Amino acid sequence: MKIAVIRLNMFEHIASDAMKPVLFGILKSLTPDRFDIEFYDERAGKLPDSIDADIIAFSVETFTAKRAYILTKRYKTADNIIAMGGFHACVMPEEMLGYADSVLVGDAEETWPDFIADCEKGCPGRIYTAGESAPLSEYCDDGTVYRHKYHGIGVYQISRGCKFNCDFCSIKTMYKSVRRKPVDMIVRELRAAKEKIIFFADDNIFYDRSTAVELFTALIPLRKKWACQISMDAARDGELLKLMKKSGCILVLMGFESLNGESLAEMHKSANMASDYSEIIKNVARHGLMIYGTFVLGCDGDEPDVFGKTLDFAVRNNIAVTNFNPLIPMPGTKVYSRMEQEGRLRYKKWWLSDDYRYGETAFLPKNMTPEQLQNGCLDIRTRFYSLGCILKRLFGSIHNFRPVNFFVFMAANLISRREIRSKQGQMLGGVLGETDSDKT
Repeated sequence: MKIAVIRLNMFEHIASDAMKPVLFGILKSLTPDRFDIEFYDERAGKLPDSIDADIIAFSVETFTAKRAYILTKRYKTADNIIAMGGFHACVMPEEMLGYADSVLVGDAEETWPDFIADCEKGCPGRIYTAGESAPLSEYCDDGTVYRHKYHGIGVYQISRGCKFNCDFCSIKTMYKSVRRKPVDMIVRELRAAKEKIIFFADDNIFYDRSTAVELFTALIPLRKKWACQISMDAARDGELLKLMKKSGCILVLMGFESLNGESLAEMHKSANMASDYSEIIKNVARHGLMIYGTFVLGCDGDEPDVFGKTLDFAVRNNIAVTNFNPLIPMPGTKVYSRMEQEGRLRYKKWWLSDDYRYGETAFLPKNMTPEQLQNGCLDIRTRFYSLGCILKRLFGSIHNFRPVNFFVFMAANLISRREIRSKQGQMLGGVLGETDSDKT
């Protein structure tokens, strides 16, 4: 049987910030050799007008759901099977069944082998559900999986799930627990990796101190440069940061989310509430690590001055890269449920609406207008990635001038600068014409 696996973009657009899809290597390792499997990444290359395959499987996030449904109309034939999985499948499986023959809910390790076996027998099921019990599979990159270079950066995953439960985050809709690969498997994967720079796609690489120390110690001989996401408790730990640096870490992604204590409480961002951000940033910088900081704006405690304050904080602290995100009510999250109950959703299903545009406010904020939130986020994104601000932050730390750091800093800033304008205001996916997605 022939299988095509598609990683979607939000709309038809070649993105300069596309990163290597971890899913491709996972599915390759789970698929027996008797199947002919081909992978497409729409973010990095234009999709063909037709695909000759017995199974066409889409990896679907909420932002790419409409795109998946539109492409189903292009690729569906009387003889093929359309399958969909990914985060959106965990919260909207019934919605997906309106477009797909089969929906895979949860991890591929527990759903993919059964699904393709049933397809081979000619009797695919409608829904396959994982129970978070199977061990994480070993990653496969045999040279046939990835056709794009992805800036020479490898993406790997050590664990799935997060120990925290923030109201706005969709991670808990898919993972109720945290599972990790054994360290010897991680070392094997990375030793085989062609890339010298690695991004760990874990939601939080720091689960507990003992496993973190074991992992970072094992990474030292590999001589890789790497980046990851950590929580505030890890950022306070000087000895841990020292070990991370020794093992090759160059950048850490940290979810500051808000400078407003009321907003952090609303998010249930408990790990941040007692944190002195400035001291934590100094501690990370002291160990020669760059910071990618993320912020969520538009909570009920935020007023219009939140944009200027957040931008000033990020620039003053020489944060290398940022993402200033408007609060987005993702389906399956507590934020979405609360907004729905309070009648504050501007769309019944914003991700399907032909009216919704990327960067638009999908709900009614409490202390500002939807337009103020939308324009405020765009404004500070644009100002942060202006050439003057990039240079100011570049010269703000001597560590930015180390060869690999300089490459990562400049590439991340220039790519972000380019992508802001190309994505803002775009319709998701194309025209779907669904009536249940209309604006409320």
